Amino acid sequence: MWNQKLSNNTLLSALWIFYMLNLFARDMHELGRPGMLEQVMSGTINGVEVTEGLMLLGGIMAEFPILMALLSLVLRKGINRGLNLVAAPLAIAMTVMTNLNPDLDNVFFMVIQIVALLVAVRIAWKWKEES
Repeated sequence: MWNQKLSNNTLLSALWIFYMLNLFARDMHELGRPGMLEQVMSGTINGVEVTEGLMLLGGIMAEFPILMALLSLVLRKGINRGLNLVAAPLAIAMTVMTNLNPDLDNVFFMVIQIVALLVAVRIAWKWKEES
């Protein structure tokens, strides 16, 4: 299905980078919505006040795929496999939970992100311990 010359580590890292870039693309795309920049500048987005705690949560959510991209390259196979089998479903849950009332463009990005994470799960699941 994919280039067999690439290691599972490289494929998983690339998928996490792809996921992360789609997160950022969706966020940048949202800024084009009428009134969004004004909401951002006011500190209240869709009726939710942007607090330091919310900014920290957003930072953690942004750091998560960045860290997974790095860890997918450097961790031993067994730990890497297990971590990806936990992290990818967690990221899928986060993706869905942050898009509870999505519009059409958010659905587009969300489907792409979920497919990428499901491919990561498939790679990790099929990754044999002994190979």
